[in-house]
Amino acid sequence: MTKENISIGAEILMAQPRGFCAGVDRAINIVNEALTRFGAPIYVRHEIVHNAYVVNELRDRGAIFVDGLHEVPKGGIVVFSAHGVSQEVRKDAQERGLQVYDATCPLVTKVHLEVVKMCKDGFTVLMIGHAGHPEVEGTMGQVKEGVFLVEKVADVEHLTFPSDKKIAFVTQTTLSVDETKEIVEALTKKFPNIVQPRKQDICYATQNRQDAVKFMAPQVEVVIVVGSAASSNSNRLRELSEKLGVPSYMVDAPDQLKPEWFVGKKRVGLTAGASAPETLAQSIVDRIQEFGPRQVRALPGVVEDVTFSLPKNLID
Repeated sequence: MTKENISIGAEILMAQPRGFCAGVDRAINIVNEALTRFGAPIYVRHEIVHNAYVVNELRDRGAIFVDGLHEVPKGGIVVFSAHGVSQEVRKDAQERGLQVYDATCPLVTKVHLEVVKMCKDGFTVLMIGHAGHPEVEGTMGQVKEGVFLVEKVADVEHLTFPSDKKIAFVTQTTLSVDETKEIVEALTKKFPNIVQPRKQDICYATQNRQDAVKFMAPQVEVVIVVGSAASSNSNRLRELSEKLGVPSYMVDAPDQLKPEWFVGKKRVGLTAGASAPETLAQSIVDRIQEFGPRQVRALPGVVEDVTFSLPKNLID
């Protein structure tokens, strides 16, 4: 495709960073390594990450995704997803004699440890997150009691703890920074002595991808987010670009793109959630170019160099 064939200003701007984070990369590598070493089947509790493309690729290799450990044969090999699991699930796996490889993202594990320590120190813990999300269930399940879910600002108004109660909070790692800020402000106003995490719980990758969308959105007329519907961080990227006034759509396959989204639009912005592979993003770029020739330009942004090692029991 020559420049002469491309109308002036017709571009696809690629957000930087986008796509896989270190935790997702590690989780997928764990399943692939287990399949290579032990062969199929390898059982995975819940989707290893929330991306249909990734899950289908691993399923083709012999991974079997299950909702509960009762679906895993006794003595079988199981991988816990990147979202983490409760202590009850860990106990169940041990009682069933399962060989476990833990793909919980280390940043989620950090939040788990915070919850355990806070409860041990006598705090009631409020978790900012979305009900039913595997990460939320795993985090709240680190202790038997003393953790309460806060999904929105309105929930704060219904909290009725006594004034002398020791209260702390943690957050789901994949939330929007702006969304969390409003809830934290409401909590701080109602409980002036509330204890915050020593380090922000929202992960570096979520923050970086949101910052990249904030930089990209003012430069484009439509935003495409590569990600699956179940992906929390991908949904937050779409919501963020919408709030910035740019029509935004989330897709996890090229055939989900609609030509009418691009009619009259010179500049298209593209980003990808932390669980979406670059190969999928590139296939979606190729499909967009079929609707009309466009140059592809990578925007400047943070270059991530974070890596997490595989579980010691898998390496050994």
